[in-house]
Amino acid sequence: MPLKAFRGPKVWLWRWRRNPLKRRADTMEAWVLLGAWLLTLLAGVFAGLAAARSVEDGLARERVEWHPVVAHVMDEAPGSAAATSGDSGSSESSGSSGSSGSSGSSASSNGERVWARVGWTVADGSAHTGQARVPAGSKVGTPVTVWTDPQGHLVTRPATTSEAHLRSALIGGLVGLSAAAVPFVAGLVARGRLERRRMDRWDAEWARLGPQWGRMTG
Repeated sequence: MPLKAFRGPKVWLWRWRRNPLKRRADTMEAWVLLGAWLLTLLAGVFAGLAAARSVEDGLARERVEWHPVVAHVMDEAPGSAAATSGDSGSSESSGSSGSSGSSGSSASSNGERVWARVGWTVADGSAHTGQARVPAGSKVGTPVTVWTDPQGHLVTRPATTSEAHLRSALIGGLVGLSAAAVPFVAGLVARGRLERRRMDRWDAEWARLGPQWGRMTG
């Protein structure tokens, strides 16, 4: 009967113990497992920390370089304006990157926002236009707040310090797990191959010595 059927209970660290039945393949498997665990730990930690630091530095740079500017609605926004809940000049910024940015005066009490064309002027005096979300029913000339990068392009509102910490931690954790999965899976594959090779050798030797052992004990 193949030796695969006689596997006993799992014994931890048995590959590092002295045993006359331990073979070179067992020692090799022990070092492969140790190397895989070390690489898994180091890859996960260093990749996660590097990613988190990179994300946090990028968000900190955005908080320094991105600035709010006052823009004005250039085309009447669709929808109907609701009763104002406060000063119409006040605004709440949000938005999307690229040509479509965000803004917005929180003029309508229902909070409905629609896309509309807005225009603004940057520090060097050049005029820019783009699409931003504004309160529904905003009239031409209504002031809204948008966020721009140093080139005057519309961007989203930069993340706050607490938001940056949370975002960098989440991204760092995901990157760390992804990086750690590579050596972990490679170690499992190498271990499986070594174990199959070891068991095949045991089966071959049992097939050769088993009949002789039966005659000696019969």
